[in-house]
Amino acid sequence: EEYKRQNVPRTPTGNADVDAQIERLTDADHLATDGHVEVYEDVHRGLRDALTALDARPGPPAPSPSYGQHRS
Repeated sequence: EEYKRQNVPRTPTGNADVDAQIERLTDADHLATDGHVEVYEDVHRGLRDALTALDARPGPPAPSPSYGQHRS
């Protein structure tokens, strides 16, 4: 019997790279179980790359060393 894809609702993350990787998971739907590993590894690699890219983006400046310390 053919496997029918279930329409699992997905909420966008707001990050196009992450959303693309989550969508890529649907590629495993038509594969036999032993084919899933390749898709999962590819998605895992893509998510790591997306997180690395986020870490490389400049963020707000770090708080000064005196932040939260009281002077006497």
